[in-house]
Amino acid sequence: MALNRLTGSFSTGRLSPPQTIWRAMHIDPVLLGLLLVLMAGGLFVLYSGADRNLDVVKAQGIRFAVAFATLIFFAQLDPSVFRRWSPWLYGAGVIALVAVLLVGVGAKGAQRWLALPGLPRFQPSEFMKLLVPMMAAWYLSRHYLPPTFGRVMAGLAIVLVPMLLIIRQPDLGTSLLVGMAGLFVVFFAGISWKLITAFLGLVSVSAPLMWFFVMRDYQKQRVLTLLDPQSDPLGAGWNIIQSKTAIGSGGFDGKGWLQGTQSHLEFLPESHTDFIVAVLAEEFGFVGMSLLIGLYFLIILRCLYIAVTAQDSFSRLVAGALTMTFFIYVVVNIGMVSGLLPVVGVPLPLISYGGTSSVTLMAAFGVLMSVHTHRRMITA
Repeated sequence: MALNRLTGSFSTGRLSPPQTIWRAMHIDPVLLGLLLVLMAGGLFVLYSGADRNLDVVKAQGIRFAVAFATLIFFAQLDPSVFRRWSPWLYGAGVIALVAVLLVGVGAKGAQRWLALPGLPRFQPSEFMKLLVPMMAAWYLSRHYLPPTFGRVMAGLAIVLVPMLLIIRQPDLGTSLLVGMAGLFVVFFAGISWKLITAFLGLVSVSAPLMWFFVMRDYQKQRVLTLLDPQSDPLGAGWNIIQSKTAIGSGGFDGKGWLQGTQSHLEFLPESHTDFIVAVLAEEFGFVGMSLLIGLYFLIILRCLYIAVTAQDSFSRLVAGALTMTFFIYVVVNIGMVSGLLPVVGVPLPLISYGGTSSVTLMAAFGVLMSVHTHRRMITA
């Protein structure tokens, strides 16, 4: 019964009055409720991760308010609007990425931001997490599916152009997320397993070339640190060692809220941003992590239902790709914090402190709600 409420019903009967109100508002109440619980929990953990700095929590609350307004706005738009504007917005995004390389604002050795007069600085690469899958879906859905080999290659080119521009900033983590978002669209369009095998073979062959000619020294160091963090315990391996220590010390039920030692004694770096899951694991233990992963699972399950029940190819491809991108966010962050993946600077969705990523994620959920609530009702 609970699973039926989460995934919805496949019946085509008349909607009840509460369902009619939610549909008129273009809001999916199940997905909205799950997201609000996640955001509230995020603020709760952030207060501890930021060492009880209430200003950080207030700032994140303001960011969440902006992100929530973005969700509402995107949910009101018909999916046909996204389909119609995808090529133009994608082109603007690529131009913005080129502008970042030419006149962008740098910080910590990376040039990833644009500062336009009268506007706060922003990262164009974050918006490409939405625009790349939309553009790929727009192109592939205009033709019969599954796509031909030529159209698959064109779809991959749509993905690779912004991905390579983001790598040049350099921002390997975001480039991988953008690339995965686009590749999911190509995959969901129905390409053959022969092409998938060939693509995986190409990636394997190109990996050494990327190591020697594309990856920066600090990116190589992250991979080496993953393999052996003890090789430099006071330098490159410090973050992973302290993070794993925090996670392991949480035990079954944790040390208690605000009682974590690794974060509050400043052993754990970036405790309120990329490594905030280590704070949660230390203070709430296995139980807290299980609840967090369970909540993420329910969100992903609901989003997959929305993707499966979408009524046109463009909507199905976009909804499926955005859902899997959210899944990759979760897996990569938890994987890197627990020492299973290299550190690539991917935040924990709606938990880590940050504005641009929260707005982008909530915009994606707004698109999913748009897909779900703008469906035409089929009556018997």
